[in-house]
Amino acid sequence: MSTKYKATVIGEAYYITITTVGWIDIFTRLRQKYILIDALKHCQKERGLEIYAYCLMSSHLHMLCRASEKEPLSNIMRDFKKFTSKKIIKTILEYPESRREWMLDYFMQACAHLKRKQQYKVWQDGYHAEHVFSNKFIKQKIHYIHNNPVVEKIVSLPEDYVFSSARNYAELDNEIEVIQLDVF
Repeated sequence: MSTKYKATVIGEAYYITITTVGWIDIFTRLRQKYILIDALKHCQKERGLEIYAYCLMSSHLHMLCRASEKEPLSNIMRDFKKFTSKKIIKTILEYPESRREWMLDYFMQACAHLKRKQQYKVWQDGYHAEHVFSNKFIKQKIHYIHNNPVVEKIVSLPEDYVFSSARNYAELDNEIEVIQLDVF
């Protein structure tokens, strides 16, 4: 298995992207967004995940982050995706969702090729990870992360998007505490 875009070095920082299968816009509902926000907070508190920047978009999550020396980032990402997948499906089943039938059908079809028995697949396999190697790289990735909602014309300014660490860097109310990097 290729390790090109995997977090393989324990204790090092990475730029991570995880994406829903088929780029389905799951995170258009607040209830679904808070599943990820709460899970990230849990990973920070209980698993030692350090988040430096993040942005939750409708179909994917970008983060600049680092795991502690004790646990590989790959384990945290695996468990994060497994836990949030179950919660997302449960929420789709239990709460009003106009897209319920086709989303569940799509998630079922995404499992058809899997060797292991699984009813629904929410996240694409693996994750995209790039090892942080310089301040220039950090600045570039934080700029990209924070400007994602601006490029998509969701907001005019990065700090106006609630589900982004751009609010932390602008010293505004925020959803997740992050470790702000002074590279600007």
